[in-house]
Amino acid sequence: MTALDSLYDVIHRRRDTRREFTGEPVRPEVLERVLLAAHAAPSVGMSQPWDFVLVRSPQTLDAFRDHVADEREVFAAGLTGERADVFARIKIEGICESGLGVVVGYDPTRGGRQVLGRHAIADAGLYSVVCAIQNLWLAATAEGLGVGWVSFYREDFLRELVGMPDHVRPVAWLCLGTVAELPDTPDLERYGWRSRSSLAAVLHEERYRS
Repeated sequence: MTALDSLYDVIHRRRDTRREFTGEPVRPEVLERVLLAAHAAPSVGMSQPWDFVLVRSPQTLDAFRDHVADEREVFAAGLTGERADVFARIKIEGICESGLGVVVGYDPTRGGRQVLGRHAIADAGLYSVVCAIQNLWLAATAEGLGVGWVSFYREDFLRELVGMPDHVRPVAWLCLGTVAELPDTPDLERYGWRSRSSLAAVLHEERYRS
């Protein structure tokens, strides 16, 4: 397999992991490679506005899991019928099973008062953090690890849980760990929540078409 083939293989094998974590710790040298890949992401004005908080404490993992479970119930309460049945079968996190949480934060003060390239697009720094997350995810996939992005949380809760200052925005809790395997089909598609659209459905030439 060529380097180009390997790249596309990793992109298409990347999954949001939930059930597959084994609990085996990630080797330190592998974790460092994955984090260095995240830190190598492009950023507006070379601001590198990300922070990574590594969470292994069982007490902290349990506290976040319980918070996410409460938020799951809030979301589930708004579902009815077939949608409620499908959601009930979907596991939304692997917080304790992975044994390692990577909380990714966005610091808008990083890079000084005048960030080159951010003057017209205030969210450019946030986009940079998401690029770092994607780098981390692809590197983890290449290393045979799983990543699960947990989004059922309140930002203020997570900020306080890991001690982020008020100006730093928690963008993601990533469950990172060794996995038995990566599923061939994403869970949301496998359980019938949504299906992947075709490229043709989102591709436009010259101007947006309805």
